[in-house]
Amino acid sequence: MIDMHAHWRPAGLLQSLRERSSIPQIVRNEQGVEVFRTRFGDESLADAFDNAKDYLARMDAHDVSVSVLSLLSSFCWIQGEEVAQSTKLCRTYNESMSQLCLEHPGRFACFATVPMRDLTVGARELEAALKLPGMVGVQVTGNAFMSQASAEAMRPILEVLNRHKAILFVHYGPMPGDPFPRIPKGSDNFRRRNGTLDMQASLSSIMVTFCMTEFLHDYPDVSVQVHNLGGNIPFEIERMDHRCLIDSPEEELPSERFRKSHVLLDCNSFGAHAIEAAVRLYGVERILCGTDGSSFGYEWTANAVQKAQISQTEKTQILDGNARRLLAAITPLIH
Repeated sequence: MIDMHAHWRPAGLLQSLRERSSIPQIVRNEQGVEVFRTRFGDESLADAFDNAKDYLARMDAHDVSVSVLSLLSSFCWIQGEEVAQSTKLCRTYNESMSQLCLEHPGRFACFATVPMRDLTVGARELEAALKLPGMVGVQVTGNAFMSQASAEAMRPILEVLNRHKAILFVHYGPMPGDPFPRIPKGSDNFRRRNGTLDMQASLSSIMVTFCMTEFLHDYPDVSVQVHNLGGNIPFEIERMDHRCLIDSPEEELPSERFRKSHVLLDCNSFGAHAIEAAVRLYGVERILCGTDGSSFGYEWTANAVQKAQISQTEKTQILDGNARRLLAAITPLIH
């Protein structure tokens, strides 16, 4: 497998996490032991960060040849810090990840992270990051693209990506200053409502922005990747078409617009039936393998693809072929 959706937890942020006054942060618990505290609870420092040896061992155990690494959501706070601090932290992360790619050629590629409070600065940092070995694009939080109006602010980032023919990896999450999570923490079934219902609805809205507006037309050389099969569109497209025929029959059907777009979708966390539906709507050439970079995710995704009622050739495209062609055009580290 080539894993296009694999997160990294950078130990280089350890001291910065100690200095933070709000979560995520490193604090001492009641026993006086340092722990990594997030909105989901406390985690031991031994388990909170990644290292190449353990990561590669996990990849090898599950036949993952390449992982394209992106910053785990609980570390994305570095994008929203005051601009000077954010720039320093993002640059440190990008340079360290490029070094990781160089130390393990052919095993890792990486999505950069950039300051998001000032997108002029963000674009400048992205320009520098994309010149680093192993960098294939940038990870941007999904709230930036929830509508065409919000996406307009992201044009400086898209312009840099277009020049470099790089990847925009859009991942569910807030822009600086956005209330998040949108589901109140004390709600029943909080993790299900937040991590599935709200996430998938958000990704669906992002896909509408990308596929049913003209926003991406100015950036023909950007490859856009949205995770989790781009939300629930494959299951909602028939209703969208039905409403279109009733409300505005002169309009091109939504299914046609989604089918003609070039947005890529990774299949992280989804099962065989969802993969089949996505292949029917988008075409197999637009589906990528994604696992979150965990042992559970590797097993889940591999099993889901193998159980899907698609051809063996199509399964190979999803697990390896589509991503290999995409990456080989961007970085010499992946063949």
